[in-house]
Amino acid sequence: MSNLTTSKHSIVRIKSILAELSQQANNIDTYNVKLKSHKSIQDNALFAATLFSTYSDKFSHYVNECLRKTNELERLITYNNDDLSNALLTQIEQQIASLTTALNANKTLHLDGQYRLDKRKAYFHQKNITLKAQRAVKAIVQSSQSLHQKLAEHHEFERRLATMIAEREFERAKCKEKRSQQLTLEILKIHQRLGRCRQAISQIERDIERSEKRL
Repeated sequence: MSNLTTSKHSIVRIKSILAELSQQANNIDTYNVKLKSHKSIQDNALFAATLFSTYSDKFSHYVNECLRKTNELERLITYNNDDLSNALLTQIEQQIASLTTALNANKTLHLDGQYRLDKRKAYFHQKNITLKAQRAVKAIVQSSQSLHQKLAEHHEFERRLATMIAEREFERAKCKEKRSQQLTLEILKIHQRLGRCRQAISQIERDIERSEKRL
């Protein structure tokens, strides 16, 4: 390419090269769309703004820019504008060289994209695990707090039942036989309730112990 002169022969040669690059670019663009790793560079420029005015993740768009400039070069040659022709030719040569290199390095470019994609997935996977762990700990803490509240309520109920038994025992010691029998039945029933309450307390205490071991 560096030996090209600003002539019609040069234009034909450039267009021939661009035709090949266009086909290659279209094939690679189609291939890239199917790659998950392409998302890491999707909608971003593939080349520096100093080299191409095009801003795209499609190689074919950059080939089209070269074609437009080649048509402009052809017009300048027709008007024998050598200075502008040589400057534009140099720019086209640089663009074609960069395009050729980038097209050949497409797999490498996407390997880097795949690495970033995998790294991003790993980050969010770890973040998800951390969030799940935090939610699990929070649930355990809330469960433990709820159990402690429940335990306190049962202890209060136990205290009230014990008080009821004591009150009836005190009354039974002073009352007549008929009332004493009635109080005995009441005390028996309260003792049964107290027994169930204490069983519930034991179960809650075991639940609290298991819950706190999970922290």
